[in-house]
Amino acid sequence: MASDFNGIRAVFFNGTLKKSPEKSNTEGLLQASMQLMQKLGASTELIRTIDHKIASGVQPDMREHGWEEDEWPALYEKVKAADILVVCGPIWLGDNSSQTKLLIERLYSNSSELNDKGQWAYYGKVGGCIITGNEDGVKHCAMNILYSLQHIGYTIPPQADAGWIGAIGPGPSYLDEGSGGPESDFTNRNVTFMTYNLLHTAKRLKEVGGLPSEGNLPKKWNDGEHYGFNNPEYR
Repeated sequence: MASDFNGIRAVFFNGTLKKSPEKSNTEGLLQASMQLMQKLGASTELIRTIDHKIASGVQPDMREHGWEEDEWPALYEKVKAADILVVCGPIWLGDNSSQTKLLIERLYSNSSELNDKGQWAYYGKVGGCIITGNEDGVKHCAMNILYSLQHIGYTIPPQADAGWIGAIGPGPSYLDEGSGGPESDFTNRNVTFMTYNLLHTAKRLKEVGGLPSEGNLPKKWNDGEHYGFNNPEYR
């Protein structure tokens, strides 16, 4: 392993519905990616959203909008400090968990802020996702998460999702004995490719100072600089 990813920081959010220290199958899979990142020199942090008092809403600090408590502003500082965000969670009724959706909404609440170059806050950061569940829904959940992340400004590398899914009907979950999850060559390959692609992309962006600040500055657009765009009304 020749690559050196020292200086790259990644934060993993686990959208499980189980509070710590209850076993999370999603955490079982995401640990494979985290441990590989650590082995390659990157620093990582894991946050289980349900362990925190995160208010519902789409404002940066919901304490200013009627909520007594909101830990999101402190958690957002960890997002700001990270080069990579990996949104992880289980499938319930074929869709992302309520905790995963809450995280996406709170990420959205800060998306109109600007970075040091005057771009939207998440420009220059890299996003991916990890999904676990039974029966069906991995691709549906991944599509929803990755669309949301790119929409708010994250860069999505190739094959930026990985997941494991059990057989249809009641059966073992990822960490259960006999599930075959940790031994799945397909899942392990996808986790590895995703992890490397996240690291490669984050490293390249960091080396060049993020995305070029041309054609993507909200303030300049509002000031009348439309970067060569021709209004169809004047053609």
